[in-house]
Amino acid sequence: MKNRKIFMSLLSGFCLTMSLAYAQEETAETYRNRYNLVVSKLGYDGVGVETILNQWAKADSLDVDMLTAKFNYYFTKAQSTEVVVKPQKKYLGADPVLSLKDSTGTDVYYFQEVMYDDALFADAMRSLDKAISVKPSRIDLRFTKTAALMSYEKGSPDMALSYLLAMADMDQEGCEWEYPGYEISDGFFTEAIQEYCHAFFQLGTPSAYNAFRTLSERMLLENPKDPVFLTNMGTYDFIVARDYGGALKYYKKALKIRPGDYTALKNCVLLARQQKNVKMERKYLSEFLEVAPESEKSAAEARLKFLSQR
Repeated sequence: MKNRKIFMSLLSGFCLTMSLAYAQEETAETYRNRYNLVVSKLGYDGVGVETILNQWAKADSLDVDMLTAKFNYYFTKAQSTEVVVKPQKKYLGADPVLSLKDSTGTDVYYFQEVMYDDALFADAMRSLDKAISVKPSRIDLRFTKTAALMSYEKGSPDMALSYLLAMADMDQEGCEWEYPGYEISDGFFTEAIQEYCHAFFQLGTPSAYNAFRTLSERMLLENPKDPVFLTNMGTYDFIVARDYGGALKYYKKALKIRPGDYTALKNCVLLARQQKNVKMERKYLSEFLEVAPESEKSAAEARLKFLSQR
């Protein structure tokens, strides 16, 4: 009889614990739904969002959705927009929102630039870092952090580069990435890194070009025969370093591995044209025509016909 009373007491405590856990889960879900409704109408930093987030955090301080929502709140609050004047037609890879001529007839370009409040940006990063610590293999959270760092650092993406290099180390060590709602294919990580390489290159600053080259080099350490990153190295030598011989070597390596590679062939054509090497341009134009999209074929054919007559 005594043992039965002890058992019933334990069972009662267990049921109470289960009820409290269920209530907590239900409460967190309630705040999640309330948050989604408010954000859909007022945006990430709308009136009332902070209150909901604080209540949600009390219900479950390790809820990844809540922590991501906090990041979105602080990240949005941290931003302000300014119009800056630059002499060039492109600034950080973007086109101007307006161009006018000054009193001397010189073109003046106006760009919209996002500025950040350092303290609020730090709050955003703390929330996102906590979410990542809860779910270290969630690659979507890591991509969000990388994109935020790139936006914050603008033309000097040192922190973003460092973070991507650390992710490359994790990938090489066999991290099983997760991306809710998506199936992670074998080439997913490599393709994603190439997108960041492209983004670095588009920024067009010395620091961003260096990040483009460094990240490409890191990926080649893992796979020295990857034609995409070999082509990246060629592009760096061609456009940035002006090392035409070095660029051609990389392009040739890429084409040996993947004959008919569109980017490598097109860049070989441009490289030959830059060096005024008619023979080389004819050679690569002929190969380029085999893979060129319809929108580029007519121009390539006309150029090849013109060179053949010389």
